[in-house]
Amino acid sequence: MSILEVSGLRKVYSSRFGGNKVEALKNVNFSVEKGEYAVIMGESGSGKTTLLNILAALDKPTGGSVILDGLNLAKIKESAIAQFRRDNLGFVFQDFNLLDTFTLEDNIFLPLVLSGTPYREMQDRLRPIAAKLGIPGILKKYPYEVSGGQKQRAAVARAMITDPKIILADEPTGALDSRSTDDLLKLFGDVNMLGHTILMVTHSVKAASSAGRVLFIKDGEVYHQLYRGADSREQFYQRISDTLTILATGGDAE
Repeated sequence: MSILEVSGLRKVYSSRFGGNKVEALKNVNFSVEKGEYAVIMGESGSGKTTLLNILAALDKPTGGSVILDGLNLAKIKESAIAQFRRDNLGFVFQDFNLLDTFTLEDNIFLPLVLSGTPYREMQDRLRPIAAKLGIPGILKKYPYEVSGGQKQRAAVARAMITDPKIILADEPTGALDSRSTDDLLKLFGDVNMLGHTILMVTHSVKAASSAGRVLFIKDGEVYHQLYRGADSREQFYQRISDTLTILATGGDAE
């Protein structure tokens, strides 16, 4: 069952005076199944950031549609967009997007506070998530008092606490060292095993190899995709790497 359906998606940007037009997305079509862990890869300028912004309801397409759990994002009123994002989408960013003046706990609670959730319910929701992510002991600390890996765990908790339809991750390992990257990728696998749907945008072959499927975007279109299947992570890593090499040199991936 598809939780996300993207059909005929186009995005055209015009210059300030309308003289030049840039087609960032041409004809993007794909779906993500409920409970799937999928990755989008592509070179800089391929359109993946534009695509992520549209999926996050931060930008509107020129044409086509994005359907999340049966709801067409284009039909959401501008006044309801912020609440839609809080209720349906979880976000994990490269730079964590944590507020330094809030404790980690308060950062995690923020989307629930904005939704008017009672404090006791917020605590009840956080307790099992914090235990799963291994962060109960640092919840009262501030972001500047913990490591990058711990910050990202708090960011993942914030993404999970609203029980979103889908978690969107934008280069989540980009600011982490090798050990913290390994920890986070294991964490993403565990979160996915709990039933959460994850769609990650990344340049990292290592990060992509932790997923079940990789979609490659080139020149504003989904050019190719790979399923992990029965591959080990090392085998999938090699297939992804080989595909990126072929796409970069102008060949046809099979």
